[in-house]
Amino acid sequence: MKKAYKVGDHVGWNSEAGRVRGTIRKKITSAIAFKGYTVRASQEEPQYLIESDTTDHRAMHKGSALRKLKRKP
Repeated sequence: MKKAYKVGDHVGWNSEAGRVRGTIRKKITSAIAFKGYTVRASQEEPQYLIESDTTDHRAMHKGSALRKLKRKP
């Protein structure tokens, strides 16, 4: 079973700069243009728009690239 994430979930992922953490801002379920690329997504294979915790950077990732994290109190 694939992991399902929802808007507001705190997640982590690997990037060229190392481990990054952020918050899911939107679940994408159809193909869209993002930063000059076509992001392919569907109901079965959604992608997630995530905002970094430390910068205003936004990234798009498949659920398989993400790991749900607990928020620090």
